[in-house]
Amino acid sequence: MRDHLEELVGARVESVRDLGSSHAWTLHRATLGDGREVFVKALPDGHSSGVFEAEVAGLRWLADAGPAAPVAQVVAADERMLVLPWLPSEPPSADAAERFGRALVHLHADSPGAFGAPWDGYIADLPLDDTLDDRPWPRWYAERRLEPFLRRAARHLGPSDIRLFEQVIDVIEDLAGPPEPSARLHGDLWSGNVQWTGGAAMLIDPAAHGGHRETDLAMLALFGCPHLDRILAAYNESFPLSDGWRERVPLHQLHPLLVHVTLFGDSYRAPAVEAARTALTLR
Repeated sequence: MRDHLEELVGARVESVRDLGSSHAWTLHRATLGDGREVFVKALPDGHSSGVFEAEVAGLRWLADAGPAAPVAQVVAADERMLVLPWLPSEPPSADAAERFGRALVHLHADSPGAFGAPWDGYIADLPLDDTLDDRPWPRWYAERRLEPFLRRAARHLGPSDIRLFEQVIDVIEDLAGPPEPSARLHGDLWSGNVQWTGGAAMLIDPAAHGGHRETDLAMLALFGCPHLDRILAAYNESFPLSDGWRERVPLHQLHPLLVHVTLFGDSYRAPAVEAARTALTLR
């Protein structure tokens, strides 16, 4: 790994500290001979996939929104290794949360013009169908996110659970609220992918694509995010959300919950089913 990292970054590696693993890859903190510290994700020898290519494409695509985009830079990458700057953690502050809310507006307001993305997507190590589509968001969400992951999660769901999700898919146009243009989304915006550093928040580990901006905000709420009320207030002040957005949060959480059912099984079944029931009350 050290030889591979040196070749990739073009600098001597002074030290590498192992940080554990996530999915199929290992995590590391490295110090380079030029003084830089970097964060490294590495796949084992002989193991390759499109995960890192998708992550790099997503980070660079999010950064295309401009210098205010709160996105980690890519130091170097290939199919088996991804290198980012080391971002020292700090406690999140209310001021940083407000800045983050406004920075999300900067991303979301830069519409890519279609839903999906021009690369093969992943969330964790699961493939996403990011085929570009200029149809309205509800049908895209149903066909590219809910239906595929309902099939993946089905072994952990009962027949009545599956029928409930199918009901949501059947009437999704009635649940989705006013039409919205596509927004430049992080796509996996749970609090663990928000790195608080340098008085601000930086985004890592995206499943980036053109989607509905309420999806990112609903994901922030799914597992809790520090100062979420300040983030949302700053966001809504700069880029007001459509009426009823709070009631639509469970609809936007259905996909990440199905992802979690797929990855982790029965422990996420109940919240996924409850979100589907709640989403149906929007009719």
